[in-house]
Amino acid sequence: MPSTETLPAVHGSTAARLRFGVYVPQFKIDVESMFERARSAEASGFDSFWLMDHLYAPGAPPCDSLESWTLLTALACATSTLRLGHLVGCGPFRHPALLAKMAATVDRISGGRLDLGLGWGSVEDEFVRFGFPLSSKRSRSDALGESLEILDLMFSGDTFDYPGSHFDLRGAHGLPVPVQPRIPVHIGGGGRTLTMPLVAAHADWWNCVGSARHRLAELAPLRGNARISAQYAVGLLNSESEREEVTAKVARRMPENAWGAAFIGTASQIAEMFQAEAALGVELFIVRFHDLGSVRTLEHFGSDVIPAVVGASV
Repeated sequence: MPSTETLPAVHGSTAARLRFGVYVPQFKIDVESMFERARSAEASGFDSFWLMDHLYAPGAPPCDSLESWTLLTALACATSTLRLGHLVGCGPFRHPALLAKMAATVDRISGGRLDLGLGWGSVEDEFVRFGFPLSSKRSRSDALGESLEILDLMFSGDTFDYPGSHFDLRGAHGLPVPVQPRIPVHIGGGGRTLTMPLVAAHADWWNCVGSARHRLAELAPLRGNARISAQYAVGLLNSESEREEVTAKVARRMPENAWGAAFIGTASQIAEMFQAEAALGVELFIVRFHDLGSVRTLEHFGSDVIPAVVGASV
């Protein structure tokens, strides 16, 4: 079960430690470029680095798309302090016992740096294309709830039975256990009926998708004890002369219906935007950049935005 320590309410104190993660979906990019971005993010002051968990790039023509858990393992070996995870993992892709073994192994390889992002799978076209059974949204949500219970049991290392509606385990156990006493669970989404009850019951972090950020105050009271993270499309300007070009890239790569209103501006302007988000109770800002997270942008954001936001909260 998630931690029950006291958490800040929405519109509450900003005393909690603020942190930044960067989301770099691994399509149309090679392995070495992913290494370069992860190492740059680590050196630039980002706390976490996030991948997508898809078998293809939804909405894009066929292109190279690296498998997420294999790549995450490689990134664990290429970094030393950066936390690593999926934004978010697709629950129906993997049996929870297998997922638990994978997660515990990556947590050991990384020295306890795994964050476990999960969702019940909202891209139905992906199931049809690749031959996964397509059950109802309610069924997928219920199955994720069972998976989260099984993950806790597997991570304990104790032998257990689990007679569920979707999964039936008998005499199962998960060894070795993770390095962390509890791998933080991030559940992503913004649905009141199918997602938020899972967040309240199982999550350490509720990841508010960009398209639901305008409803953050409405949804946050449903999160239980989960901390709040949120997704942001960011266009970081080096100068005002770039605004038109960067705005066009953001609109093309991260449309507002999927990512919410973008943060576009100079470093000082964007820092002010994130300071306002912190006042809403968001503790972890996960950003996706207009230029796919180039080293130059990661360094710029790390030197001129992160310190301004984190420093203002101290």
